[in-house]
Amino acid sequence: MAISIDEARAKVLGAVAAPLPPEDVAVADALGRVLAADVAAQGNVPAFDNSAMDGFAVRSAPAGSTLRIVGESRAGAPAGVAVGEGEAVRISTGAAMPEGADAVLQIERVSVNGETITLDDDVRPGRNVRPAGDDMAAGAVVLPRGTRLGPAELGVAVAAGRVAVACARRPRVVVLATGDELVPAGAPLGPGQLHETNGLTLGALATQSGVEVLRTAVVRDTAEETRDAIATALDDVDVLLLSGGVSVGPHDHVKPALEAQGVREVFWRVALRPGGPVWFGTRGATLVFGLPGNPVSAMVTFLLFARPALAVLQGASHDPERIVASLGEPVPRLADRDQCVRVTLRDGVATPTGPQGSHQLRSMVGADGLAIIPMGAGTIDAGAEVVVERLDRTPW
Repeated sequence: MAISIDEARAKVLGAVAAPLPPEDVAVADALGRVLAADVAAQGNVPAFDNSAMDGFAVRSAPAGSTLRIVGESRAGAPAGVAVGEGEAVRISTGAAMPEGADAVLQIERVSVNGETITLDDDVRPGRNVRPAGDDMAAGAVVLPRGTRLGPAELGVAVAAGRVAVACARRPRVVVLATGDELVPAGAPLGPGQLHETNGLTLGALATQSGVEVLRTAVVRDTAEETRDAIATALDDVDVLLLSGGVSVGPHDHVKPALEAQGVREVFWRVALRPGGPVWFGTRGATLVFGLPGNPVSAMVTFLLFARPALAVLQGASHDPERIVASLGEPVPRLADRDQCVRVTLRDGVATPTGPQGSHQLRSMVGADGLAIIPMGAGTIDAGAEVVVERLDRTPW
């Protein structure tokens, strides 16, 4: 019996025992990785009071005060003098505040007369001063465990004093596309043949999810080749992705091969279009996804079920990013299954990308999300509110 999308996702996530073990990763190599431990600032950032403006460091004083220039503080070269009464130090943005100064007046508000300046504005304590620890306080957690590291997070880690961070090991994945009809990209097509796309698209989706794709391969529709390919892959991986061959036809050899390798079936069939005949099982901690052979079905079921599991294995959030949008055009409902309609999102309107056949790969191009059309009778009219699961979770 087919189960619901949410029930299938819950069963997948329930099979993930824990994130993979941590390893130290150089910050420069950690883009897209997930933190396995908090990152705390090793010291104050900035480490010293500094100027937010080019101008003069002074003691607070009223407009019209005339001060003598006694030195200069530049970024990386602090002034070697203190600021006393009636004195000022020329200062650059980011330079350390000299001893005795409590404010900076920007150059545009100062009249310079040789070795003296006149303040053109009142100067109160703290003006244009960035205090030590203004960005990060020593000891404070600045990146919590479970954070996926993007460009800004890498900068924060370095500023916090780290050269390496603890990250969950990347899941190892193999992608096997089954089918006698599949030929490599660019090869001439014979009768009944297709260029193989699932290995490419599923491998790309997996890479985009932050994993290590060990290899992709095409497996011919024979019991022996299917059994051998699966047996070899299972020895190497945390997650095995298969496309095609999970039905019950005479040339569908995947399920018997998985059973022979001790893979336990968790579910087969979801009340979903596209992607109903999706299969999921486990062997120990190894996860196995038998995705449909139609290219859109393979991508949709990866996004709904495999991507959340890959996130959990890395210690990241698996919660789908869902929004409510207005449907841009009417969509007929199906009586016995939910639909995932590929849509663009513009100004809160979800518009189908075009024809929605499970073989029509172009329907994925430009798609911002999957509009989930619940099963039932009739048609959901344009303007009706629908739940859309967004697709754009890219960890760089």
